Amino acid sequence: MPVSQFMAAANAHYYATRDPLGSAGDFTTAPEISQMFGELIGLWCADLWDRAGRPDVAWVELGPGRGTLAADALRAMAKSGLMPAVHFVETSPLLRAAQAERVPQATWHDGVETLPADNALIVVANEFFDALPIRQLIRSAGGWHERLVACQDTLFLPIAGKPVPLDVLPEPLRDAPTGSVLEISPAGVGVMTALARRIAAQGGAMLAVDYGHEGPALGETLQAVRGHAFANPFESPGDNDLSAHVDFTTLAAAAQAAGAIAWGPVTQRDLLGGLGIDSRATALARAAPERTEPILTDRARLMGDMGTLFKALAVTHRDWPIPAAFGA
Repeated sequence: MPVSQFMAAANAHYYATRDPLGSAGDFTTAPEISQMFGELIGLWCADLWDRAGRPDVAWVELGPGRGTLAADALRAMAKSGLMPAVHFVETSPLLRAAQAERVPQATWHDGVETLPADNALIVVANEFFDALPIRQLIRSAGGWHERLVACQDTLFLPIAGKPVPLDVLPEPLRDAPTGSVLEISPAGVGVMTALARRIAAQGGAMLAVDYGHEGPALGETLQAVRGHAFANPFESPGDNDLSAHVDFTTLAAAAQAAGAIAWGPVTQRDLLGGLGIDSRATALARAAPERTEPILTDRARLMGDMGTLFKALAVTHRDWPIPAAFGA
């Protein structure tokens, strides 16, 4: 089977059967590190909504995890007068249950197709696109081939499959050296295109935060994580979190082709810095002096290596203002 089909099946089982977050899980996301992350995302949404004229909006989160980001963001938005209907795109029954504890008023969706069509949408996607299935194309002496996953006894092994036409590859990369790998995500482009069309037609904005690069670029980034350590992505499918770097240039192009405006990407460090994480950390420490050290540690974690590896892309309706932290 293609790598994309293998990744989709493995992640579908993985997320349906466990809560992968936190110290007892396999990885930790920014909202689980500190409330500051979700609060600042909420303020980003509220500021943009306010400057757009305070239209009727629905707030959407893709892959909301435990609902931690949403709970923090909604609390911050409410202080600015924004109290929207909440919609979650989530397929895992276990994670839906966790989200319901924190955001009981939410409406759940299996995909973006059923999101509201009668008002503007403000969409947040934190570490969502990296978990969508990717295709891997590998260069051999005879041309480009789709990488497949074969099963030998109980082992899953990557192999080169049939040749692929050159028109599926970016022209500058077609003559790459033998052994080169190109990753593309039709699934990610499909989600971005669908949401950008909605935003272009209904109004609204989207903020996607993930780890990735400005491509297209060669390189193999498919990885597996289990117990906060890297694992072999082809071993124990369904028991590891599989992800790959996000190509922000391709997502931005898809958004613009769908009629929306794309901004960025900017680093997570620049996003949170521009939204005032230092002021928020100071305020939290002043309110709870005994927690000053962990608050500053969490701030450093969000702004350190994580702050440069992770990037943020904004998408807006053509008549909406420039989003905070993305201006010149």
